[in-house]
Amino acid sequence: MPNETSNYWKPRTIAAQALGLVEPTTKAVVPPLHLATTFVRDPDNQYRAGYSYGRPDNATTRHAEAVLAALEDAHAAALFGSGMAAATAIVVALEAPSHIVASQVMYWAFRHWLGSEAPRLGHRVEFVDSSDLAAMAAAIKPGLTRLVYIETPGNPLWTISDIAAIAEVAHAAGALLAVDSTIATPVFTRPLRLGADLVMHSASKYLNGHSDVIAGVVAAAKPGTAWERVKSVRTQLGAVIGPFEAWLLLRGLRTLDMRVRAQTATAMLIATGLARHAQVAHVLYPGLTVHPGHAVAARQMTGGFGAMLSIRVKGGERAAIAAAANVQLWKRATSLGGVESLIEHRASVEGAHSPCPLDLLRLSVGLEDPDDLMGDLDQALRAAHRGI
Repeated sequence: MPNETSNYWKPRTIAAQALGLVEPTTKAVVPPLHLATTFVRDPDNQYRAGYSYGRPDNATTRHAEAVLAALEDAHAAALFGSGMAAATAIVVALEAPSHIVASQVMYWAFRHWLGSEAPRLGHRVEFVDSSDLAAMAAAIKPGLTRLVYIETPGNPLWTISDIAAIAEVAHAAGALLAVDSTIATPVFTRPLRLGADLVMHSASKYLNGHSDVIAGVVAAAKPGTAWERVKSVRTQLGAVIGPFEAWLLLRGLRTLDMRVRAQTATAMLIATGLARHAQVAHVLYPGLTVHPGHAVAARQMTGGFGAMLSIRVKGGERAAIAAAANVQLWKRATSLGGVESLIEHRASVEGAHSPCPLDLLRLSVGLEDPDDLMGDLDQALRAAHRGI
């Protein structure tokens, strides 16, 4: 298992060395892939090795969880088969009926699930602008609200919510605070240190970083009933990750810090450049000082503001779709956080009830040369303008 000195390592080192594990039999520096689904009992019918069946017990998965827990400064972490599985497990783990306060701006699929499926479990969900602390305080009901669920930065408008302040209000009311920190990553924000009880990531995105794994993770600040319930839901519903996916995630984590910092530096350059572009009406990026959440983001996102931004294109929906149609280097595709840069007209994906403006394009900045990325956006925007 990891060297004891790993307790003193910085996050970049923890990720790069995968907690410093050296495989004891071969002395390999690459973590092994364990595929077994069943394990031999001891003669007295016990499982002293700690593994009984592959659904809750896999050594590769546990290793990845240990790395993620260390990165989040968490008591423990649990991997799931997807980000949606991780997020929904937090809600399924609640006692029903519960009052839930959730961010108005968040990943659309989970927002849809909260609005349509959570009430079938007996919960009442209230969506609130979580960047407005007064609105959050008014929505959280002492003794009634059991869960506050926020996403910051909030996809795809990149709204910023004050984790520490919301944690204080939630805890005063007797509620748990869960934070979707997929965009910030542990490189820039550690929500548990700011008072959150649970942190969730779609590990398919930056944590893996190579667009070849579907995974989710929940990490807990401390042991307790809520954490045990989340783990129980995962095991009982079978919402587990496969060992090969866990191994790929471990591989991706080893370059997390370098990838995210490079992508974020490019995102800042692009955001700054597009803010002056003749065909861009508005740039949504918390790294810009004009962003309404910039001050809070600067306080809780240490070292960077993430690699996601959105632009609102002059000429409306038609111009935005035309700009996306004219890119040559950026890929028109869903998802985010990979090494390749993606562009997407989000309103087309999210549908009629989306809070996403029709003129908005979401950009996931990858690891390509910044000049190439900016040049491609410039020619695409100009081509769209000529076309209308």
